[in-house]
Amino acid sequence: MTNQNTNNFTIAGKVFNSRLIVGTGKYKDFEQTATAVEASGAEIVTVAVRRVNVTDPSQPMLVNYLDPKKYTYLPNTAGCFTGEDAIRTLRLAREAGGWNLVKLEVLGDQKTLYPNMPETISSAKTLIKEGFDVMVYCSDDPIQAKILEDIGCCAIMPLGAPIGSGLGIQNPVGIRIIIEEAGVPVLVDAGVGTASEAAEAMELGCDGVLMNTAIAEAKDPILMAAAMKHAVIAGRSAYLAGRMPKKLYADPSSPLAGLI
Repeated sequence: MTNQNTNNFTIAGKVFNSRLIVGTGKYKDFEQTATAVEASGAEIVTVAVRRVNVTDPSQPMLVNYLDPKKYTYLPNTAGCFTGEDAIRTLRLAREAGGWNLVKLEVLGDQKTLYPNMPETISSAKTLIKEGFDVMVYCSDDPIQAKILEDIGCCAIMPLGAPIGSGLGIQNPVGIRIIIEEAGVPVLVDAGVGTASEAAEAMELGCDGVLMNTAIAEAKDPILMAAAMKHAVIAGRSAYLAGRMPKKLYADPSSPLAGLI
């Protein structure tokens, strides 16, 4: 396991202070996106290369609202259902913006948006050979996660629940095993819906949490972004503190010896 005794963490050789990564989609406009990202305290923002304008200056551009010198852009392959499409998308991203740190996701179907693991593994191998630093969206299966780490992915990102579902972490046992076996950062990616679920991910020992819909589709995205910032900090602190053991019966807070 990595970075369990520090407040910051490292991905692909770069140190980050915030353990919250946020997406840039689904907001009403780029201005709201920028305000929410600032409120979240995030230092890494994901960018769906196929959906967000980062290269056409004749249209509103995300880079005019989120300074690439201040934030680390993480191009992702949202919307890709084959490894070939994912590889092509990230090659274009590197050509357009020079981005080498990327998030790979290869989806299996439109209904669940679960990862297609054979395609994910195959495309990850290709991207790593081409010099990309690959953070990878994957199933909550410890065996598959270990395969991805062994081929050279720089961060493992198991889903907490289906993308955009807000169901919270459905398989805490599987994610905990992934964390215990991992030698690279593990971040819950997808499924978090509210602050308590972000805290839960961190209390499991995750190095970080990635989210988009939970903030963007909240009634007050800016306030939710701030709540997520504090939830991740609190969850990390609780993990490091070590929770009390659960007990079947009551245990008085004050000692019983010496009572009058």
